Formats: sequence, C-alpha cells, structure tokens
Amino acid sequence: MTGAATVRGGPMHVYRPEKTCALVGMSNTHVRRMELAGKFPRRFKLNPDSGPFGASAHLAEEVDAWIAERAASREAPKAA
Repeated sequence: MTGAATVRGGPMHVYRPEKTCALVGMSNTHVRRMELAGKFPRRFKLNPDSGPFGASAHLAEEVDAWIAERAASREAPKAA
C-alpha cells in the first residue's frame, strides 16, 4: 500500500474496541463514556462510508500512551 500512514517512522497500528477494552480492563460502554468526556482517546471509523454500524478502532499509540500516563501518575507523589 503506497502512502500508508505512519507513526514515528513506523507503520500505524490500531486496536479494535474489544482489544482496547481488554487492555484497559473496562467495558466498551465505559470506554465510550470516557471518550465522550474527553478522558480517553477517541475511536475512529475504519471505513467512514459504512454508516453507524461500521468497524471502528483506536490508534494503538494513543491507547498505549494513555495507559503509560496512568502508570506514571501512580508513581508521582500527590501534592499536599
């Protein structure tokens, strides 16, 4: 595939909702609520012409970064 999107010089990877939910340990409904609240990376349609029931995915790099932020926040001391 020519003109394929890349992230940091490598190929772009995506997680389907089932994989995303398994990685973060949350239900699809909760992930969706967090997306709508701006607290989780937004998913996108893999085929924008497929209508409301088409396949969607999250960018793997964004989900991995979100997980890393959560892990880093547990290590940061809380302000008194």
